[in-house]
Amino acid sequence: MNLFRVAAAFLSAALFVLPSTAAAAAQPGVEQRLSDLEAYVRNSAPSGPLQGVPGPGHNGWMMMSAGLVLFMSLPGLALFYGGLVRRKNVLSVMAQCLGLAGVVGVMWWAFGYSVSFAPGSPWLGGLQWSGLSGVNADPNADYGPWVSHNVFAMYQMMFAIITPALIVGAIAERMRFSALLVFCMAWMTLVYFPVTHMMWGVGGWMNGLWNAKAAIRAIDFAGGIVVHMTSGWSALALCLLLGPRRGFGREHIPPHSMVLCMVGTGMLWFGWYGFNAGSAVAADKIAANAFTATTLSALAGLLTWGVLEQVIRGRPSVLGLCSGAVAGLATITPASGFVNPTGAMVIGLLAGLSTFWACSWLKARFRYDDSLDTFGVHAVGGTVGTVMAGVLAAPDINPNLSAEWIQPLVGRSLWWEQVKAGGLVLVFSVLVTVVLYRVIDRLMGCRVSEDIEDQGLDLAEHGEEGYTH
Repeated sequence: MNLFRVAAAFLSAALFVLPSTAAAAAQPGVEQRLSDLEAYVRNSAPSGPLQGVPGPGHNGWMMMSAGLVLFMSLPGLALFYGGLVRRKNVLSVMAQCLGLAGVVGVMWWAFGYSVSFAPGSPWLGGLQWSGLSGVNADPNADYGPWVSHNVFAMYQMMFAIITPALIVGAIAERMRFSALLVFCMAWMTLVYFPVTHMMWGVGGWMNGLWNAKAAIRAIDFAGGIVVHMTSGWSALALCLLLGPRRGFGREHIPPHSMVLCMVGTGMLWFGWYGFNAGSAVAADKIAANAFTATTLSALAGLLTWGVLEQVIRGRPSVLGLCSGAVAGLATITPASGFVNPTGAMVIGLLAGLSTFWACSWLKARFRYDDSLDTFGVHAVGGTVGTVMAGVLAAPDINPNLSAEWIQPLVGRSLWWEQVKAGGLVLVFSVLVTVVLYRVIDRLMGCRVSEDIEDQGLDLAEHGEEGYTH
């Protein structure tokens, strides 16, 4: 009996001790813990027990950045555009920005995110993440080792929302609300999603930063090609096809409220820090460099427009200062995480010069009605910034440029890769826009009637007035 009791006690002790001993043996050592901590600080992928765990600081920054980019559209861009149109069309441009947020957001959930970022072909992602299936709070190491996959998806959704909203500025005051939504739905599917995958997606055809087998080894830190060139060049084609507003070139069509425009500019500038610095997908030194470059380029663009207006017209306008700031922001976007402060100032100066020329001389010379200068600021600025990113990119600012497949191009022929990628996207965007316009105009008509245009789109299209008389 005593032997039985001793054996039972021994077995009980073994059952109690062995699991805790095994659990203790499975715990990582001090070196592994320090290694993971260092990976978190450096924003590199952990190799130990923190693999697949979102980092609170980086995750928090990306949630904040997503909110900042949405703030650019609503209310930033809506107020910026709302101040630049006539009183009778204020609500129409705001409704277009708001409506596009809803349409694009649902498309992004349904299939847009998947075909933009899921593994697939070099030109388009697969459908495995449709409905955000499998997109959960764990990180996806392809896009950020410390950021939840669903947070990254929401962050990129905000880019998708603002891109077609930029087009609104070129066709303001004359395109039907329903036709614009249908056009943008088709345009997102045929232009934005494929270009996003080619430029930023896993295995993308032009993703020179992350794809060693990319056919074109281009770089685009925050959307010079993906956002500004696609929307800006498409906007030019669309405004030419739609035709000018009634009275354009014969009567003065001034902005109705520079106060709203100025407020919108400040909101755009504030939100742009999420747009550019957030594109580091971490709160790291690359984000800090992008934050600095964004600020300096905006200041240089603003000042350049002001000086040019003072010299040429005798006084700087608030509209010119706002346009210069936005031009500096748009132009630095593709280069913001790649250039040093001096490079950012150079790009801001070029932004002011090139966009002022486009909005002043080029527009007057060819008499196209780019209502709110979407082409002049975003297409021209995005194109200049895309090329200059290849000229001024520096590995000491962004260590990712040291990858063996792109490092030989830096400081040598990277600019030519930028020209190839930008030129391809330019032609592709314009051609798709022309085809889509022809089809949609035939099916439902794109332009409002002359009576509605004279009355204003606020009352005719939405049954509301932004201002009472």
